[in-house]
Amino acid sequence: MIIGFLKIAFLLGFLIFIHELGHFLVAKLFNVKIKQFAIGFGPTIWKKQGKETSYEIKAIPMGGFVNMLGEEEPVEDERAYNKKSIPKKICILLAGGIVNIIFGLIVCAIIASSILGIKNGVLFTGEFLKATFQGIGQLFTGQIGTDQLVGVVGISDMVVETQGVMDFAYMLAVISVSLGVTNLLPFPPLDGGKILLLLIEAIRRKPLKQNTEIGIQMAGFFLLIGLTIFVTYNDIARIF
Repeated sequence: MIIGFLKIAFLLGFLIFIHELGHFLVAKLFNVKIKQFAIGFGPTIWKKQGKETSYEIKAIPMGGFVNMLGEEEPVEDERAYNKKSIPKKICILLAGGIVNIIFGLIVCAIIASSILGIKNGVLFTGEFLKATFQGIGQLFTGQIGTDQLVGVVGISDMVVETQGVMDFAYMLAVISVSLGVTNLLPFPPLDGGKILLLLIEAIRRKPLKQNTEIGIQMAGFFLLIGLTIFVTYNDIARIF
């Protein structure tokens, strides 16, 4: 039981960490001021104040965030997120998901190469990525029902059932790529949804009204919460 919990905590915590680190590093590259870098939600269990950034670990390892100056409300500061160009904003938003995808593919390639040789390992990794995108496509075309989706509970159960380092590493790769691809879907409030709003802004050559953008983000948030509850219920029903 304890080993299973540690597996889950490490896997989720690590994947969330590299995801947020991607956002953090690209934001820093573009000289955006980072107010907060946090892994997890809920009560803070560890905190270190840097020169301008508060680094935090929270009790529930189910997410994380990078709080950038000017992200929530526009401010008059050259280092604010809202002062950056649309291409730079998109790069910052893309970074988290891309890091997850690249990391997962590297792990998959290492595993496949150690078992199959290097050439076959690369081919296997390509097929793995192709299968991931096909699965996403089948979901949107109705070939896969929402009742077949797996959420945090289902993922946790699969992680607990892993046997040995290779099995765990493969699960780490699968979840990392899935997390990256899912996060980049054009659905608010995911990063992909935020990118979609920026592209709309670029086409219109002016930002959406703040109330309109907030409304879209909130609608997407509640739909996402509803889907999460539905998937979690299905996970529990399958397991028990």
